[in-house]
Amino acid sequence: MSAQARPGWMEKPKPVTQAAKAVALAVVVLLVCVPFLVIVSTSLASTEEVVDNGGWVLWPTEPSLKAYRDILDGGIVTHALGVSVGVTVVGTLLSLLCTVTLAYALARPGVFGGRPVLLLVLFTFLFPPGMIPSFLLVKELGLLDSYASLVLPVLVNVFNLVVLRGFFQGIPDELYEAARLDGAGDWRVLVSVVLPLSKAALAVVGLFYAVAYWNSWFYASLYLESDHWPLQQVLRTYVVAGSGLTDATTGEGTVTAPQTVQMAVLVIATVPILLIYPFLQKYFTKGVLTGAIKS
Repeated sequence: MSAQARPGWMEKPKPVTQAAKAVALAVVVLLVCVPFLVIVSTSLASTEEVVDNGGWVLWPTEPSLKAYRDILDGGIVTHALGVSVGVTVVGTLLSLLCTVTLAYALARPGVFGGRPVLLLVLFTFLFPPGMIPSFLLVKELGLLDSYASLVLPVLVNVFNLVVLRGFFQGIPDELYEAARLDGAGDWRVLVSVVLPLSKAALAVVGLFYAVAYWNSWFYASLYLESDHWPLQQVLRTYVVAGSGLTDATTGEGTVTAPQTVQMAVLVIATVPILLIYPFLQKYFTKGVLTGAIKS
């Protein structure tokens, strides 16, 4: 195809356009990376350096892990970190188990009561319960001040359920029929046929659940006492609400600058999810490609 006959979108961008795109991309990268760099740098800076720079440090001259040692040496943050890890791991596994089994049942034709159950699930998506009914239900079930209150009310996310159901429906019926001819039951078909073909969708849904559990603080503020708080609620209290930070270490106070402790707690609350994403990135890519081919 000659240069004159090419449509506009196929033409090579002009140098000015390329330069403008490069500048825009650089600005976006700076807007994302500079605040994160400031947070990490401030958490590593000494008290004197933080005070001299007005509370924020872009690049510490003498990096120190003192703030991290202080907040991880027992105390509220250490306990809250353990609570968040436990709730995230247990909640993600239980949510995946319930979502996968329910999505598989709703994806297969001829299941007794499948359509009414699907409509009931979609109804909760369109009309979610309010805060007061949810609190009263948790109270009547005896779940107040229990870690189960952070998991059971949000055990199945309707959006994740619909995504998995659609993915299961996209699996060729010939595979189901072949497994049935070999004498496989529903559980065998699910474990041996459906799940191995759904790694990309399971990885994405699992990450959605993990991020939701890890970042959850609202339900903790409603249902749990302060000595049972997860990390995000502690982070909100000590950073956003601006409460005192003496209990963030061992409960005996700290000579570390408050901004340094705040940023260290923020890094601890953020880094775990950032470390998980690279291992699941290939499943995101595969999931996008699979969806494009099916559609």
